[in-house]
Amino acid sequence: MPIVVLGTNHNTAPIDVRERFAMARTEAPAVLADLVDSGAAAEAVLVSTCNRTEIYLSLADLQRGDTAFREILADRVDVPMEALRGYLYLHRDKAAVRHLFKVTSGLDSMVLGEPQIQGQVKEAYQLAQETRGLGGQVVGSTLNRLFQAALRVGGRVRSETEIGVGAASISGAAVELAKKIFGSLRGRNALVIGAGEMSELTLELLRSEGVRNCVVANRTYERARELAGKWGGKAVSWADLEKSLPGTDIVICSTAAPHPVLSLERFRTAHPKAASHPLCIIDIAIPRDVDPRVGDEPNVFLYNIDDLRQIVDDSLDRRRAEIPRAEEIVANSVAEFWSWYSSLAVVPTIRDLRSRGETVRKSELERTLRRLSHLPAEDQQAIDALTRSLLNKFLHTPTVRLREAAGNGHGTAVLDSVRYLFELDEEPKEAEQSEQAEE
Repeated sequence: MPIVVLGTNHNTAPIDVRERFAMARTEAPAVLADLVDSGAAAEAVLVSTCNRTEIYLSLADLQRGDTAFREILADRVDVPMEALRGYLYLHRDKAAVRHLFKVTSGLDSMVLGEPQIQGQVKEAYQLAQETRGLGGQVVGSTLNRLFQAALRVGGRVRSETEIGVGAASISGAAVELAKKIFGSLRGRNALVIGAGEMSELTLELLRSEGVRNCVVANRTYERARELAGKWGGKAVSWADLEKSLPGTDIVICSTAAPHPVLSLERFRTAHPKAASHPLCIIDIAIPRDVDPRVGDEPNVFLYNIDDLRQIVDDSLDRRRAEIPRAEEIVANSVAEFWSWYSSLAVVPTIRDLRSRGETVRKSELERTLRRLSHLPAEDQQAIDALTRSLLNKFLHTPTVRLREAAGNGHGTAVLDSVRYLFELDEEPKEAEQSEQAEE
């Protein structure tokens, strides 16, 4: 079964397209179960973050699985499937494995080496593990092995290289942008909308820059209070969000809401006569948390996740120097995984080859021992052991070569030859031939 990844990311689609493709955690189980239950895929894992929406599939039919997921995406954006082609990429087999390993390593991120993606992939994988379709779990042995390997690769890259040292996360880039606007952030007032991992990192960075007051707003007040308390901030209820806007210098938004949480109407409720001083709003959510029209209001400077690219690029020189070493780890890991994956195809042939050899061995052994029935039992057992040893020695090298051929991409031709030469797809004839020879 081929392994494929079909998706879109920050390199292939602008923010207004990516936010329409994005899928909430609550949506993923239904998508995965539908793909597997329909027979479009044998296994599936969905990864959806602010910068990518990707489906990893183990397929019996590439065309069917590809089409099924394209239809899901087309329905979300309400456009014909043909119109999606410019935004999507499809990687198959080794290329799909390499892509995932680069994703978990931070090599495919908008921010090179950013650490959050590994946790996001892990969460997506765990969610898929918990999802069941009509026929059972949507993740089987192939994608289990693939994602476990990918998470190990991500860990190795970060521990064995400096690709993540001083890495500017999206949150870090947002705080850096605020510094470019205000100069020092010391003594400033900040509002963080959302209480997830990105928001927590944002709070940590804001505090380290000397922000005086940090307010956290979240739909779940208890989570907002927990996060604010951890970083010496203040939590406000969702209903009181507007009351926190006046007097705020910096707003950084990072929720998982499907629609804008800061609409133009809500902003104008907080600022009926326009903002009295410069207000920097940085929206790092996908879909966007802030109505783009808010950016047209007086004294408002609104930025989205794509606006952070230049800031990110300015901080990458040191990490770029680590790319060759990280790529080497990825390449070696791809080869290791592919050797295992390719070997799966030879297992039935190896099993059949050994079974055929054992059938012949037993037949010949029984025929020989009937002629040597006068031998003591221990001598007969020694002959049995000898024939087993000879069979194992004869089959050892062919078994090794079969696995090597599969790993080198020549498995299909070699397997076909072996199955033909040893008649593995036909009924055994050795026993019949032996009986005829004996007569």
